[in-house]
Amino acid sequence: MTDYAKLDAWIDAHFDEEVKYLQQLVQVPTDTPPGNNAPHAERTAELLKDFGFDAEKHAVPAQEVKDYGLESITNLIVRRQYGTPGTGRTVALNAHGDVVPPGDGWTHDPYGGEIADGALYGRAAAVSKSDFASFTFALRALEAVARPTKGSVELHFTYDEEFGGLLGPGWLLQKGLTKPDLMIAAGFSYEVVTAHNGCLQMEVTVHGKMAHAAIPTTGVDALQGATKILTALYAQNTLYQQVTSKVPGITHPYLNVGRIEGGTNTNVVPGKVVLKLDRRMIPEENPVEVEASIRKVIADAAAEMAGITVEIKRLLLANSMQPSPGNKPLVEAIQKHGETLFGEPLKAVGTPLYTDVRLYGEAGVPGVIYGAGPRTVLESHAKRSDERVQLEDLRRATKVIARTLADLLA
Repeated sequence: MTDYAKLDAWIDAHFDEEVKYLQQLVQVPTDTPPGNNAPHAERTAELLKDFGFDAEKHAVPAQEVKDYGLESITNLIVRRQYGTPGTGRTVALNAHGDVVPPGDGWTHDPYGGEIADGALYGRAAAVSKSDFASFTFALRALEAVARPTKGSVELHFTYDEEFGGLLGPGWLLQKGLTKPDLMIAAGFSYEVVTAHNGCLQMEVTVHGKMAHAAIPTTGVDALQGATKILTALYAQNTLYQQVTSKVPGITHPYLNVGRIEGGTNTNVVPGKVVLKLDRRMIPEENPVEVEASIRKVIADAAAEMAGITVEIKRLLLANSMQPSPGNKPLVEAIQKHGETLFGEPLKAVGTPLYTDVRLYGEAGVPGVIYGAGPRTVLESHAKRSDERVQLEDLRRATKVIARTLADLLA
């Protein structure tokens, strides 16, 4: 029987060290784009070595990274084997270091790791460098206190989640560098996520014909064409509300146009406009059918305006994470210890986000999402100014993970 109190006490005794580790991780920028994230992996490996953990450095070939639109990726694996190889489960813990750029509006240095009012501030403080810390220190506590005699734990620290994960976990799995039995991915503390939406991102280039604004009839206005397409796309959101998911925590599909650029000058009829859209897919949807439907909506709208042509390019297709009975041991352990440590039940739910966990699922590895963070993404300020993690959430989530690992390797 594991002495959970001793695991908790070890984490409490080393919590200042854990917070310092997280601060050091936040202080190395990993803005993606541009995605020059190999330096962060190098720094993380140095810090892990101080804890006695040797991190394997798996650099993705430069040309692959460049073709993907990023600058550098080095993924890390720490392997800890207990007892005879091949006995017991292998449990992987995955967190991603890449993040969107900080943007404006910060009242704290986005790379400072500053602590104020019980929270640590900084870009990726919550998503998901906090779980570099929770996973690392849960593993340290496990080895110091529980001392498992079978099974193994792997830390997977990857750098491609913002671009879809294919050169992060996807690359490690495809190259045969890892094949765990179960996995936990970075998440928040008050629920265990067992399913998530898929995501389709597309770039739509609307072509018209440039002309002088004084003689607009000699041109074809690409912006007017884009407006017709936008109207048709947004009309789909009304229809999507009628398509509901049976997974708790997930409502219905939706579509967002997140970027528009085009035109050359105020006095020129725009000859080209580029739209970038994001379509979230509930687990029940078929991605092939979703993409075909959107392409038809765009083509039909463009056909209403003479002289307008469109090019449609898929930027990302991330499948949904389906509920899986294989993750039951993870769910049960996290819920048991989460309720004890947080004083409230932890629901097993879906999330409208998409994550790297789907890649493990597609490789036959059951997984869940759980880690250090508040009840909602909104509270964490992830992808907004003043992102933060509450230190007590970090402390308690680390304990939940440590206890869960002890159970799984017992």
